[in-house]
Amino acid sequence: MNETGTVRTHFADRAGTYDRSSSWCTDDALGELMLAAAEPRPGDAVLDVACGTGLVSRLFAGRVARLVGVDITPEMAEQARDTLDELVIAPAERLPFDDGTFDLVVCRQGIQFMTLPDAVREMARVTRPGGRIVLTHLCAYGDDDRDEYFEILRLRNPARRHFFRPGDVEDLLTGAGCDPVRSQRYVSVEDVDVWADNGAIGDDARKAIRDLYGRASPAFRARHSVTEADGRITDHMLFVVASGTRI
Repeated sequence: MNETGTVRTHFADRAGTYDRSSSWCTDDALGELMLAAAEPRPGDAVLDVACGTGLVSRLFAGRVARLVGVDITPEMAEQARDTLDELVIAPAERLPFDDGTFDLVVCRQGIQFMTLPDAVREMARVTRPGGRIVLTHLCAYGDDDRDEYFEILRLRNPARRHFFRPGDVEDLLTGAGCDPVRSQRYVSVEDVDVWADNGAIGDDARKAIRDLYGRASPAFRARHSVTEADGRITDHMLFVVASGTRI
Protein backbone atom coordinates (compact mmCIF):
# COMPACT_ATOMS: atom_id res chain seq x y z
CA MET A 1 0.00 0.00 0.00
CA ASN A 2 1.37 3.46 -0.89
CA GLU A 3 1.59 6.33 1.62
CA THR A 4 -1.68 7.91 0.50
CA GLY A 5 -3.47 4.59 0.87
CA THR A 6 -1.99 4.11 4.35
CA VAL A 7 -3.26 7.51 5.47
CA ARG A 8 -6.70 6.90 3.95
CA THR A 9 -7.01 3.53 5.69
CA HIS A 10 -5.86 4.96 9.01
CA PHE A 11 -8.53 7.67 8.97
CA ALA A 12 -11.23 5.40 7.64
CA ASP A 13 -10.64 3.38 10.81
CA ARG A 14 -10.88 6.53 12.93
CA ALA A 15 -13.85 8.12 11.19
CA GLY A 16 -16.47 7.05 13.70
CA THR A 17 -14.66 8.30 16.79
CA TYR A 18 -12.37 11.05 15.53
CA ASP A 19 -14.19 14.03 17.04
CA ARG A 20 -13.77 12.67 20.57
CA SER A 21 -10.30 11.18 20.12
CA SER A 22 -8.45 14.16 21.62
CA SER A 23 -9.32 17.09 23.85
CA TRP A 24 -7.96 19.54 21.26
CA CYS A 25 -10.41 18.35 18.58
CA THR A 26 -13.28 20.33 20.08
CA ASP A 27 -11.30 22.85 22.15
CA ASP A 28 -13.05 26.20 21.76
CA ALA A 29 -9.99 28.18 22.82
CA LEU A 30 -7.83 26.57 20.12
CA GLY A 31 -10.59 27.22 17.60
CA GLU A 32 -10.77 30.87 18.59
CA LEU A 33 -7.00 31.16 18.19
CA MET A 34 -7.29 29.83 14.63
CA LEU A 35 -10.09 32.27 13.84
CA ALA A 36 -8.05 35.17 15.21
CA ALA A 37 -5.09 34.15 13.04
CA ALA A 38 -7.28 33.78 9.93
CA GLU A 39 -9.26 37.01 10.36
CA PRO A 40 -12.18 35.79 8.20
CA ARG A 41 -14.37 38.37 6.48
CA PRO A 42 -17.96 37.97 5.29
CA GLY A 43 -16.95 38.00 1.62
CA ASP A 44 -14.13 35.46 1.90
CA ALA A 45 -13.82 32.15 0.09
CA VAL A 46 -12.22 29.62 2.45
CA LEU A 47 -10.57 26.26 1.76
CA ASP A 48 -10.19 23.76 4.61
CA VAL A 49 -7.44 21.33 3.60
CA ALA A 50 -7.65 17.87 5.22
CA CYS A 51 -11.07 18.93 6.44
CA GLY A 52 -11.80 15.56 8.02
CA THR A 53 -15.14 15.56 9.83
CA GLY A 54 -15.47 19.32 9.50
CA LEU A 55 -14.34 20.45 12.93
CA VAL A 56 -12.37 23.40 11.55
CA SER A 57 -14.89 24.11 8.80
CA ARG A 58 -17.57 24.61 11.45
CA LEU A 59 -15.52 27.47 12.91
CA PHE A 60 -15.90 29.37 9.64
CA ALA A 61 -19.47 28.37 8.76
CA GLY A 62 -21.74 31.42 8.69
CA ARG A 63 -18.77 33.81 8.86
CA VAL A 64 -17.68 33.68 5.18
CA ALA A 65 -19.19 33.70 1.71
CA ARG A 66 -17.97 30.30 0.53
CA LEU A 67 -16.57 27.31 2.39
CA VAL A 68 -14.88 24.41 0.58
CA GLY A 69 -13.38 21.29 2.16
CA VAL A 70 -10.87 18.89 0.64
CA ASP A 71 -9.77 15.52 2.02
CA ILE A 72 -8.61 12.12 0.78
CA THR A 73 -10.76 10.01 3.15
CA PRO A 74 -14.44 9.89 2.19
CA GLU A 75 -15.44 8.19 5.46
CA MET A 76 -14.22 11.26 7.34
CA ALA A 77 -15.13 13.97 4.87
CA GLU A 78 -18.75 12.90 4.34
CA GLN A 79 -19.37 14.00 7.93
CA ALA A 80 -18.38 17.55 6.91
CA ARG A 81 -20.59 17.76 3.83
CA ASP A 82 -23.55 19.51 5.53
CA THR A 83 -21.21 22.24 6.81
CA LEU A 84 -19.57 22.93 3.45
CA ASP A 85 -20.66 24.63 0.26
CA GLU A 86 -18.51 22.11 -1.61
CA LEU A 87 -16.66 18.93 -0.66
CA VAL A 88 -13.82 17.68 -2.86
CA ILE A 89 -12.02 14.35 -2.48
CA ALA A 90 -8.46 15.05 -3.60
CA PRO A 91 -4.88 15.07 -2.26
CA ALA A 92 -3.45 18.28 -0.84
CA GLU A 93 -0.44 17.96 -3.13
CA ARG A 94 -2.67 18.31 -6.21
CA LEU A 95 -5.48 20.67 -5.33
CA PRO A 96 -8.03 20.86 -8.19
CA PHE A 97 -8.46 24.63 -8.04
CA ASP A 98 -7.19 27.55 -10.11
CA ASP A 99 -4.47 29.87 -8.88
CA GLY A 100 -5.69 32.45 -6.38
CA THR A 101 -9.13 30.90 -5.90
CA PHE A 102 -9.34 31.42 -2.13
CA ASP A 103 -8.96 34.30 0.31
CA LEU A 104 -8.17 31.93 3.17
CA VAL A 105 -6.68 28.44 3.31
CA VAL A 106 -6.59 26.61 6.63
CA CYS A 107 -5.22 23.24 7.69
CA ARG A 108 -5.16 21.75 11.18
CA GLN A 109 -3.14 18.62 11.96
CA GLY A 110 -2.98 17.66 8.29
CA ILE A 111 0.50 18.44 7.02
CA GLN A 112 2.05 15.60 9.04
CA PHE A 113 0.58 13.18 6.46
CA MET A 114 1.45 15.12 3.29
CA THR A 115 4.37 15.41 0.91
CA LEU A 116 6.24 18.52 2.06
CA PRO A 117 6.88 21.23 1.08
CA ASP A 118 4.72 20.41 -1.97
CA ALA A 119 1.39 20.49 -0.14
CA VAL A 120 1.99 23.87 1.49
CA ARG A 121 3.14 25.31 -1.84
CA GLU A 122 -0.13 24.09 -3.33
CA MET A 123 -2.03 25.84 -0.56
CA ALA A 124 -0.15 29.02 -1.41
CA ARG A 125 -0.84 28.59 -5.12
CA VAL A 126 -4.61 28.52 -4.64
CA THR A 127 -4.50 31.51 -2.24
CA ARG A 128 -4.85 34.96 -3.79
CA PRO A 129 -2.03 37.48 -3.27
CA GLY A 130 -2.72 39.16 0.04
CA GLY A 131 -4.74 36.18 1.24
CA ARG A 132 -3.85 34.18 4.33
CA ILE A 133 -2.82 30.62 5.10
CA VAL A 134 -3.19 29.23 8.62
CA LEU A 135 -1.46 26.00 9.66
CA THR A 136 -2.11 24.60 13.13
CA HIS A 137 -0.01 21.70 14.26
CA LEU A 138 1.18 19.66 17.21
CA CYS A 139 4.89 20.18 17.86
CA ALA A 140 7.61 19.07 20.21
CA TYR A 141 8.71 21.83 22.58
CA GLY A 142 12.35 21.61 21.47
CA ASP A 143 15.41 19.41 21.17
CA ASP A 144 15.16 18.10 24.73
CA ASP A 145 11.79 16.39 24.23
CA ARG A 146 11.90 15.79 20.47
CA ASP A 147 13.09 12.18 20.25
CA GLU A 148 10.89 10.83 23.04
CA TYR A 149 7.83 12.72 21.84
CA PHE A 150 8.26 11.74 18.23
CA GLU A 151 8.40 8.07 19.23
CA ILE A 152 5.16 8.46 21.17
CA LEU A 153 3.52 10.20 18.22
CA ARG A 154 4.78 7.52 15.83
CA LEU A 155 3.18 4.79 17.95
CA ARG A 156 -0.09 6.68 18.18
CA ASN A 157 -0.22 7.40 14.48
CA PRO A 158 1.90 5.10 12.30
CA ALA A 159 0.62 6.84 9.15
CA ARG A 160 2.42 10.01 10.18
CA ARG A 161 5.23 11.12 7.85
CA HIS A 162 6.53 14.31 9.50
CA PHE A 163 7.32 15.59 12.98
CA PHE A 164 7.71 19.24 13.89
CA ARG A 165 9.31 21.60 16.35
CA PRO A 166 8.43 25.29 16.78
CA GLY A 167 9.76 27.12 13.75
CA ASP A 168 9.25 24.25 11.32
CA VAL A 169 5.66 25.11 10.46
CA GLU A 170 6.52 28.78 10.09
CA ASP A 171 9.40 27.88 7.76
CA LEU A 172 7.00 25.97 5.50
CA LEU A 173 4.89 29.10 5.08
CA THR A 174 7.92 31.28 4.41
CA GLY A 175 9.21 28.78 1.85
CA ALA A 176 5.82 28.79 0.11
CA GLY A 177 5.97 32.54 -0.45
CA CYS A 178 4.29 34.03 2.60
CA ASP A 179 5.37 37.26 4.29
CA PRO A 180 4.87 38.19 7.03
CA VAL A 181 4.59 34.91 8.93
CA ARG A 182 3.43 34.97 12.55
CA SER A 183 2.77 32.26 15.11
CA GLN A 184 1.23 31.68 18.49
CA ARG A 185 1.42 28.76 20.87
CA TYR A 186 -1.33 26.84 22.61
CA VAL A 187 -1.12 24.02 25.13
CA SER A 188 -3.74 21.26 25.10
CA VAL A 189 -4.15 19.11 28.21
CA GLU A 190 -4.65 15.49 27.18
CA ASP A 191 -5.51 12.30 29.08
CA VAL A 192 -2.95 9.97 27.50
CA ASP A 193 -5.17 6.87 27.61
CA VAL A 194 -8.06 8.67 25.89
CA TRP A 195 -5.70 10.27 23.36
CA ALA A 196 -3.98 6.94 22.57
CA ASP A 197 -7.26 5.06 22.08
CA ASN A 198 -7.86 6.54 18.63
CA GLY A 199 -9.56 3.52 17.05
CA ALA A 200 -6.72 2.80 14.62
CA ILE A 201 -4.03 1.20 16.82
CA GLY A 202 -4.07 -1.93 18.94
CA ASP A 203 -3.57 -2.70 22.61
CA ASP A 204 0.17 -3.30 22.17
CA ALA A 205 0.74 0.20 20.79
CA ARG A 206 -1.36 1.81 23.51
CA LYS A 207 0.56 -0.07 26.17
CA ALA A 208 3.86 0.96 24.56
CA ILE A 209 2.77 4.60 24.74
CA ARG A 210 2.04 4.27 28.46
CA ASP A 211 5.41 2.56 28.96
CA LEU A 212 7.22 5.42 27.23
CA TYR A 213 5.55 7.93 29.51
CA GLY A 214 6.40 5.76 32.50
CA ARG A 215 10.11 5.84 31.75
CA ALA A 216 10.24 9.33 30.23
CA SER A 217 13.26 11.47 31.01
CA PRO A 218 13.08 14.28 33.58
CA ALA A 219 13.50 16.78 30.72
CA PHE A 220 10.50 15.37 28.87
CA ARG A 221 8.38 15.28 32.02
CA ALA A 222 9.24 18.87 32.80
CA ARG A 223 8.58 20.14 29.28
CA HIS A 224 5.21 18.38 29.07
CA SER A 225 4.24 18.92 32.72
CA VAL A 226 3.42 15.20 32.87
CA THR A 227 1.27 14.26 35.85
CA GLU A 228 0.03 10.88 37.09
CA ALA A 229 -2.93 10.34 39.40
CA ASP A 230 -5.17 7.34 40.01
CA GLY A 231 -3.48 5.48 37.18
CA ARG A 232 -4.13 8.26 34.66
CA ILE A 233 -1.37 10.09 32.80
CA THR A 234 -1.82 13.69 31.67
CA ASP A 235 0.33 15.41 29.06
CA HIS A 236 0.43 19.10 28.14
CA MET A 237 0.83 19.08 24.36
CA LEU A 238 2.08 22.07 22.39
CA PHE A 239 0.34 23.43 19.29
CA VAL A 240 1.75 26.07 16.98
CA VAL A 241 -0.78 28.22 15.12
CA ALA A 242 1.16 29.77 12.24
CA SER A 243 -0.30 32.25 9.76
CA GLY A 244 1.20 33.74 6.64
CA THR A 245 0.15 36.35 4.10
CA ARG A 246 0.55 35.26 0.49
CA ILE A 247 2.88 37.58 -1.37
